[in-house]
Amino acid sequence: MKVAIVILNWNGKKLLERFLPAMIEYSKDLADIFIADNASTDDSLAFVQEHFKSVNIIKNNDNGGYAKGYNDALQHIDAEIFALVNSDVEVTENWLQPITSQFVKEQNTAAIQPKILDFKEKTKFEYAGAGGGYLDKYAFAYCRGRLFETLEEDKGQYNDIEDIFWASGACFFIRKNVFNELNGFDESYFAHQEEIDLCWRIQNTGYNIQYVGTSTIYHVGGATLDKVNPRKTYLNFRNSLYNILKNIPKGKLISILFIRMLLDGIAALKFLFELKPKHFFAVVKAHFHFYLILPKLLSQRKSVKFYKKNYYGVKSIVWQYFAMGRKKFEQLD
Repeated sequence: MKVAIVILNWNGKKLLERFLPAMIEYSKDLADIFIADNASTDDSLAFVQEHFKSVNIIKNNDNGGYAKGYNDALQHIDAEIFALVNSDVEVTENWLQPITSQFVKEQNTAAIQPKILDFKEKTKFEYAGAGGGYLDKYAFAYCRGRLFETLEEDKGQYNDIEDIFWASGACFFIRKNVFNELNGFDESYFAHQEEIDLCWRIQNTGYNIQYVGTSTIYHVGGATLDKVNPRKTYLNFRNSLYNILKNIPKGKLISILFIRMLLDGIAALKFLFELKPKHFFAVVKAHFHFYLILPKLLSQRKSVKFYKKNYYGVKSIVWQYFAMGRKKFEQLD
């Protein structure tokens, strides 16, 4: 299969210096490598052109974030499989072969993610994707190997191939024809949870998504936007509401959206009591902007081919984690 590895870059020279050599070493003769640059103002592109002449460069006109950055760049790439890899990812030997083999074997599989471990603590799973992503009834995301801030040790418990609901955008493999069929990422997200929306639309179209635990990568996480940044809080809360309105099955939308917004309100008050007023106002801002974009989201909802009724793995991950004290995936009902 023709594979294109596409690394989105914005002023990321230090990350490219650190992680691009391994990417080239462990991917040569198996894939073409591209840097999709979001109008960087540092010398990262000059650095790549000087030291890594085999790497192709695509220059986007502006910094449209993760969603628009990839949408713009992928129009110029010819491949059967796009491998969208964050610039803060370290790949390992033989990371590509298990995934390409699975695409050949499973023709209905549209997207795949590998095992994602923490670059800073390599025995643990990493927050953004871990051992494959799921949703609860209220569209809270969780993973095998990661429930909220609790990360499991990697003991080989997820060295399997498993159907999942969403694949992490940190290392996201997708068939080009499916990406184009669904018009790529929703650019109104800018960044964060746009891969969950795309995966939900993939599921609603009848394709499936898989985790391949025989492929391993290490992710730094937070290299572009740290989790303590209120901007990240804003994007996560806002985009999660986008996901709900666009993709929740008919007959369930109003009740689920209402409960989710109540839970968001509780989270906002928690930020206030923790003396984090910027995060409190980030949640308020997220809800305000959600109301502003309601007409567009309702229009997008009409284009969904069918609604996947069994989209969630557990009813409430919030209840099981905080009230029941279940901190590992294997403990969930």
